[in-house]
Amino acid sequence: MIAAIAAAMLIAAPVQGQTSSWDAPPAPPENSQPPASNEWVPVEQAVPADPPVAATAQPEASTATPANGETIPRRDIFDAAENLFGRGAEDLARLLERILGDQGEPIAYIAGEEASGALVVGLRYGSGVMRHRIEGDRDVYWTGPSIGFDAGAQASKVFVLVYNLHDSQRLFRRYAAAEGNAYVVGGFNASYLRRGDVVLIPVRLGVGLRLGVNAGYMRFSQKNRWLPF
Repeated sequence: MIAAIAAAMLIAAPVQGQTSSWDAPPAPPENSQPPASNEWVPVEQAVPADPPVAATAQPEASTATPANGETIPRRDIFDAAENLFGRGAEDLARLLERILGDQGEPIAYIAGEEASGALVVGLRYGSGVMRHRIEGDRDVYWTGPSIGFDAGAQASKVFVLVYNLHDSQRLFRRYAAAEGNAYVVGGFNASYLRRGDVVLIPVRLGVGLRLGVNAGYMRFSQKNRWLPF
């Protein structure tokens, strides 16, 4: 009996240097690497940042004056004409409306006075100030002969609408009257002068029957001169 119990204890005792089947496996070392595996493991790729976008050069702001900024506003035209001829001048507004409706707003205007006389052949002398939308104010003078069936002498005020004169220095030339281009409203008369693309429309009061105005020319100068030609 004692021998049988001893034999059973020898069988159950673990052999030195061996691990029993029910013992937990030893813990891996702290710094040990995970076992190599043949299984493919996806590696997180760093997504490259978008390349820096080069600053696009912005076009410089245009320094050119817009077309509508190159002309004198209609309200300023009416005010200047009324200051010259007098507030409440009859038919002035209707004449200006007609001209501006046909020609548009001018780039400049001249407000001045002139003296004229004629006996078949007429002469006129005038002076005034040109107000240019871009280049400001400057003094101007003009002379001009005319031929027509008119006689007499008079002094009058003149308001000249100026078109397409982008360089005010180009004003100082001769401008021939254009046949068949005239406006007559009440006591006001407006003739049509042109040289190249520059157009002048002088508005006068009380000279609507002077045919010499439509058969001559006006010569503008920077200084007063006596020779009309």
